[in-house]
Amino acid sequence: MAKTAWVYITTNRRDGVLYIGVTSDIKGRIAKHKSKHYAGSFTAQYNLDKLVYYEKIDGMVKAIEREKQLKGGPRRNKVALIEGLNPEWMDLFGELP
Repeated sequence: MAKTAWVYITTNRRDGVLYIGVTSDIKGRIAKHKSKHYAGSFTAQYNLDKLVYYEKIDGMVKAIEREKQLKGGPRRNKVALIEGLNPEWMDLFGELP
């Protein structure tokens, strides 16, 4: 049985920088973004701690493939994904399963 993984997008505002990541522990990983656990990281430097999109994927290999697909695509595709799930660009951290 494949382990559950998550692909997610964080930002600091609607028109700001987007960060795409992958994890097997979405709550823990986003909590680390919010606390700036890795102070020198890209997300800490740009204050990218607002979870605006996430998707559950069966298996880390598939999740990494999805992450690469999203990172390689144009910004408009990422914005369309976000707005399809979260048109107001709200922080979704509180609704994580």
